[in-house]
Amino acid sequence: MRDIDFVRVFAHSNPLLVSHVANLLESAGIPVERRNMTLGGASGELPPVECEPEVWVAPHNRAQAEDLIRASRQGEARPDWVCPGCGEVLEGVFDGCWRCGRDRP
Repeated sequence: MRDIDFVRVFAHSNPLLVSHVANLLESAGIPVERRNMTLGGASGELPPVECEPEVWVAPHNRAQAEDLIRASRQGEARPDWVCPGCGEVLEGVFDGCWRCGRDRP
């Protein structure tokens, strides 16, 4: 793809963090392009900033992607919820009730 087709929304020297961000966006339905995932070895021959792993998205997905990245980086957790089946209070990380098995609404 050409650079004008996509815009960079995230870059970091840690490829694991870049992969996490890419996975986060993909799980939200945003197609991503990962770039420079294996260029770390070229650092020194090339400027370090040119070797950083990056995540790129289509321009129309930029705002949503940046919002998701910002929320993730700020550690915004999903709120706790109450199971509509049994009334159990569950932490936001759970998608199903441990007591009755009902899915999160």
